[in-house]
Formats: sequence, C-alpha cells, structure tokens
Amino acid sequence: MEDHIKAIAQRLAGLREVMQLSIEDFAEKCQIDAETYRKVESGENDISVTMLQKIAREHHISLDELLFGTEPRTNKYFVTRSGRGFAIERVKAYRYQSLAAGFKGRVMTPLLVSVDPNDRPITLNQHDGQEFDAVVSGELLIHIDGHEVVLREGDTIYFDARLKHGMKALNQQPAKFLAIII
Repeated sequence: MEDHIKAIAQRLAGLREVMQLSIEDFAEKCQIDAETYRKVESGENDISVTMLQKIAREHHISLDELLFGTEPRTNKYFVTRSGRGFAIERVKAYRYQSLAAGFKGRVMTPLLVSVDPNDRPITLNQHDGQEFDAVVSGELLIHIDGHEVVLREGDTIYFDARLKHGMKALNQQPAKFLAIII
C-alpha cells in the first residue's frame, strides 16, 4: 500500500476509534457500505475523495485533516504558491492538489486536479453538494448523469454533485482542471 493511502487509512481508523464506533456503526452513520469501508480502512481498497468528503461532513471535520493530516490554521487568507499545495495521488490517473488547505472554516474545497490519459472506462462517483470545474489545460470528457460533454482549455461546468459523474483526459494528453466543491 502506498504511504499516503496508508496514512489516510490510519487517520480514518483513529477517528473511528476516538468516536468509539464499530466499523459497521461508523459506516452506517456516514451512509457507506460497511464492507467497502472496512476495505478502505484496512488499505485493501483505494479511498475516494467522495467517501472522505462524506466522512468529513458527517463528523464536522476538515477534508484536509483526512487527506493531509493537517488542520487549517488561518481564517483571514491563505496563499498557495504554484505547485506548492498539499498534494495527493490516490490513483495513477488522478492527482489532487489542495489550494486552500490552511484556511480554517472554508465553505468550499478548491482543488487542482491532474488527469493522466488512460484506456480504462470512466469511473463514476457522486457526493453531496455542487461542483464547479474549469479546464486549465488539455481536454476532458466529462460524464454527468448519462450525458457526455467535452471540455477544452478555458471551458467550465457547474453541476449537482449528487449526480453520478466522472472524467477522463482526451487525445492521449494529460489535462488539468480547477475543481471547486461546495
């Protein structure tokens, strides 16, 4: 298991233990299948940002605490210099860079997401809230609720994130987009 995935799994186990909940109770409270959660906490399965977001919202903690192990510290402003945000590579095709990890009490989660090209089908996910994506470079095929849209550099999309959605880079070229999740 990769170190960052292991670290997230350990933070999840620690949170659950502090709350004195069984895996089944913790998963039920977060509306996650218990067996899926068990595999995530043990490191057998990859951890989706969607799942982490559900857990963070349910337990009133920052997504950054689960992703990066840091608690936001400032509530006036926070600067993220180019290429210096807290980064995580959950799976080979996606890399997330938190752009406001140090801001306490955020109402949105801005991420710079890099998508590498691959030949696999689009993996769909869904989460509470709304999402705004702006393509910074490359081209993306976005699948939302049975519809497919191609976005190019400068294009944006705003959608209900409860709808199943996913994306992949096109033309065998990497793509980057700014994702703002509310």
